[in-house]
Amino acid sequence: MTPPAFRFIDLFAGIGGFHAALKAMGGECVYAVEIDPLARKVYESNWGHSALGANDRGDITLDADADRGVMEVPEHDVLCAGFPCQPFSKSGAQRGMDEARGTLFFNIASIIKARHPLIVILENVRNLIGPKHQHEWDVIIETLQDEGYHVSNQAAVFSPHLLPPHLGGVPQVRERVFITATLAPDLVARDIEFGGPGPVATMTDRFPSAEGATGLFDPKKDWHLEGLLDDSHNIPGCDLTDAETHWINAWEEFVQIMRPLMNDRHLPGHPIWADAWLDFPEMKRIDWQARKIRVPRRVSRPVVDSDLPDWKQSHLRKNHDMFARHFAAIIPWAHRWGIYSEAFPASRRKLEWQAQETKSLWHTVMHFRPSGIRAKKATYLPALVAITQTSIVGPRERRLSPRETARLQGLPDSFIFPGQSAAATYKQMGNGVNVGAVWHIFRAHVDRDANILRRTARGRAIVAAVEKAPLRPNEILAKHQPAHS
Repeated sequence: MTPPAFRFIDLFAGIGGFHAALKAMGGECVYAVEIDPLARKVYESNWGHSALGANDRGDITLDADADRGVMEVPEHDVLCAGFPCQPFSKSGAQRGMDEARGTLFFNIASIIKARHPLIVILENVRNLIGPKHQHEWDVIIETLQDEGYHVSNQAAVFSPHLLPPHLGGVPQVRERVFITATLAPDLVARDIEFGGPGPVATMTDRFPSAEGATGLFDPKKDWHLEGLLDDSHNIPGCDLTDAETHWINAWEEFVQIMRPLMNDRHLPGHPIWADAWLDFPEMKRIDWQARKIRVPRRVSRPVVDSDLPDWKQSHLRKNHDMFARHFAAIIPWAHRWGIYSEAFPASRRKLEWQAQETKSLWHTVMHFRPSGIRAKKATYLPALVAITQTSIVGPRERRLSPRETARLQGLPDSFIFPGQSAAATYKQMGNGVNVGAVWHIFRAHVDRDANILRRTARGRAIVAAVEKAPLRPNEILAKHQPAHS
């Protein structure tokens, strides 16, 4: 058996997105920890590796705590962590590891301080670099620098939809922050002075459309969902309810009514609020429960409250403009479908059309959101989330299946979720890290810091593994066999 090119640990492991990428790259997992028992079961069933850590709870705080002198994590070359980010203390003037105390990052820092792996890769939601978390960001970077790591003070923000298929991309907009660092104490002083190296990836990165091609892949035009989706319209648990079908059919008719009235142009980009039309006094006089109604000959434009936020005033005026021009068609449509009845909750009386020239609502990808029914072109999908906003694929007239969401995260069809509900799988996919994105970030980081890594035998082994690896992990992962079902 070929010895592993490097050893890695998998913290807050979930179902193993990091594991999938780094194992395919030639690494061996020597420690994994995940506190959620359902995710842990999926991890262990697929990878044949315990995700309990060194305790019986999957609790990293029991295995790594510098304050208590606890270190149960073995030596390793690469540390991976898709960690939760809690607010750090801002009391006093202390910075770095001391301020992370009481958070899960403190336990990561405890491992780094004790083991000093060659490479650290941290992943988090984009909000980590938002203004509300500047303090947390500074603490993380300064902690890494204090421990001798060559790290950029700029975030590497990346999404797998930017990568073309030949590089392991998938049609999912999933912007995530990656912090990548290489052990190089001699470079830290210069990094602190000049800001460190550039980030290994950005949202403006573009790639060849195919291997050896001169043209660039355009994520807005070149993605298509058909290769991801199963052909079936009937997948158990993914069908729409009668109410959901009614809401879509109603707004579909609205789209077809409005297109010729707007000279076959696409619907406006502003949110369409049916409740805003009730501001017209003529609408208030209609008995919406009657079998027949009379459409007024003219309507009186309402006044928008100037005390409302500017954005809301703007949306209201645009909705009033639309209604004033097309009320003769809108009113019969609203009555016919019962828009102002109990059949339509307030959030379903709103349409957010972001599908440009798409001809039909049933040709889009939809989300039922508190802000309304959002419709997008059926090219790439918004990020999977760990709540109930599973994408509705109009051409299939159903929701994405759990298997399709796994494909969106770069997992092979042989990956199993033994004995668990679809809801649990959706949650795990929403919380997971995309395999293709990890593959790209790890490769880009090793390429950037190759000269530093080549200083040691362990580092040279990592560089060699990356250099001989394929451009994407898909064919390697296609050979995946679950450890046990």
